[in-house]
Amino acid sequence: MHTEVLGRSDDGTSAAAETSADRVAVGADAAAFAGTLGHHRARDGSRGAPVAIDFDRPHAALVVGKRGYGKSYTLGVLVEEATRTPGVAPVVIDPMGVFRGLAADAAGDLVPARVIDDPTIRADAIPPARWPALVGTDPDRPVGALVWHAAETAPTLDGMRETVADSDAGGDVRRAAANRLRRAAEWNVFDPAGPDARALADGAATVLDCSGLDDAPSNAVAAGVAAALYDARLGRPSTGETDTPGIDRLPWLFIDEAHVFFQGVASASLRAILTRGRAPGVSLVAATQRPSALPEVAVSQSDLRVVHRLTAGSDVRALAAADPSYLDADLAESMPTAPGEALVVDDTAEATRTVAVRTRDTPHGGSSPRASAAARAIETAE
Repeated sequence: MHTEVLGRSDDGTSAAAETSADRVAVGADAAAFAGTLGHHRARDGSRGAPVAIDFDRPHAALVVGKRGYGKSYTLGVLVEEATRTPGVAPVVIDPMGVFRGLAADAAGDLVPARVIDDPTIRADAIPPARWPALVGTDPDRPVGALVWHAAETAPTLDGMRETVADSDAGGDVRRAAANRLRRAAEWNVFDPAGPDARALADGAATVLDCSGLDDAPSNAVAAGVAAALYDARLGRPSTGETDTPGIDRLPWLFIDEAHVFFQGVASASLRAILTRGRAPGVSLVAATQRPSALPEVAVSQSDLRVVHRLTAGSDVRALAAADPSYLDADLAESMPTAPGEALVVDDTAEATRTVAVRTRDTPHGGSSPRASAAARAIETAE
């Protein structure tokens, strides 16, 4: 049975395949560089032909849906398939700890993955201009200006704190800046030996478990990782690095609860991938229950949108604002109503498809606990 590959044009190429050589290569290796998403859902609800997602070329993708309808589950399916694709380096920012199952034994083909429980980055992975916002101060005020200066002066958080202590700023300003940096140190996410892009791009999926972190340190991790992957593909050193740690694999950055990161210090790094990631080959897949909380660019720049059920008017309107002309009906009318089903808007092929997402091959950690299950477990234990 023919498999339709979303993210590619009718001739089997992605929109970025610009030469005849590209088209031959893509056509010859189509199966190897596409991952199964699920099956077409026919109008009568029956299962149709398989549907896959293109992983050969970079994409900006958005996965949305209200709670309980499969948004995080679908993100996990995409990570599984990206991990199995040669030449791809999947990295997952996991703010809720629901993707740890990717490292468990898989049904079917192997899903090589690892979980980093306490992710860290170098302090100088955050540009100096973003440090005031990261620690909750105004860069135009004396405290924020001192934090900015410290980040420009020292490559480590300890060095930044020493710079503040030795500053000739007023005592109140020094104390306030020192307190901000002390709290940042308590996050335990800054390490001079934090991983670089090469450590994240060795072929296995890397899950960065940020479930033990608040929004600010989670944003710091996401910002540092996104910038490192982007810079490595450009062949330039990240902020604070002295060498050029280029990587051969194409990074795919998967982010759950993406609205948290687009509203924080990670936003600039994520926007850079959205708007300029195609040329160096960096992809971003953002998932959220609240598309209305995303910046407009996160929707408009996405060439693949996987839409599970939404009911909040503001969320539907946020997606509808980017409705393509080839969408046959109103978005609200086109959305599936059953969990695990999604409307996929494919800007490359200028088509929409209704898809029943396949079953995960690794355990899914996003299901809500149930009192009935807890009661059965208690009865069994007794």
